[in-house]
Amino acid sequence: MSIWYRPYKLEEIQWVLKNNMSEALGIEIIEITEDSVKGRMPVDQRTKQSRNILHGGASAALAETLGSIASNLAIDSTTHTCVGLDINANHLRPVSSGFVYGEAKPIHLGKKTHVWAIEIKNEQGKLVCISRLTMAVLELEK
Repeated sequence: MSIWYRPYKLEEIQWVLKNNMSEALGIEIIEITEDSVKGRMPVDQRTKQSRNILHGGASAALAETLGSIASNLAIDSTTHTCVGLDINANHLRPVSSGFVYGEAKPIHLGKKTHVWAIEIKNEQGKLVCISRLTMAVLELEK
């Protein structure tokens, strides 16, 4: 059973990546499953730090992007919105080229908060970063 408020197609949510940091970092949404949002990000001059490896902040940006999109797909966007409240990230393995792939899955979907686990892996499927994102669910003003 799907956790989403309604069925979504990839094409209809791509606008959320335009004209913001996600676009600047090259983040893409590649799949929406029954209970997760998957994306990828290049490891290049936009996302590397001075030691020529993936910047931890870029990993956190990918994690928050995926979790934030997922959270907003799980609610009625005509009455509510979700915004980031807290994020943590443990960086486990360096990456110097190619892409990293992230998947956001829910830990808790409540009325006021959502908590997401985001795993980021390299092209070989090895864990690069594990993140937990807490989202506040806010009622829109009428």
